[in-house]
Amino acid sequence: MNSSRIFFSIIFVICASLLGFGLYLEHVVGLEPCPLCVFQRIAYIVVALVALIAAIHNPQKLFEKIYTGLMLIASLCGAGIAGRQVWLQHLPEDKIPECGPGLEYMLDVFPLADALKMVLSGSGECAEVQWTFLSFSIAEWSILCFVGLTVVSLIMFFRQEN
Repeated sequence: MNSSRIFFSIIFVICASLLGFGLYLEHVVGLEPCPLCVFQRIAYIVVALVALIAAIHNPQKLFEKIYTGLMLIASLCGAGIAGRQVWLQHLPEDKIPECGPGLEYMLDVFPLADALKMVLSGSGECAEVQWTFLSFSIAEWSILCFVGLTVVSLIMFFRQEN
């Protein structure tokens, strides 16, 4: 089996597992995802889909770089969104923005550009820490995962073929 196919398959399994755990926390544990969490999920879905397509395609040289570059972009976007949420979670109580309308309402009522701007600015519900593991919130774990995906994507992008 080709090393790039293995790489893309592993990335797909990792992202699918992270998404599965997020769905477990939502539907079994009962945690409601905030708008920034939803956008982080979208970034994981993009990385997972690109990795799955790449694993099936088994690309060589140029297409391997294209797939890896797309994963890198999605990982950086996810890291930025997770970073915004971590920042909101560490604000003092008096600096946390008030809770805004739900994501579904914003997408229904406002133009897409305005809704995205409101979501990415974050709200009080995004600052709430509902679950921790080893004293890290979900957003903090998410940013670590996105940074890891970014690093392995960079390594794969710049690796030299023999």
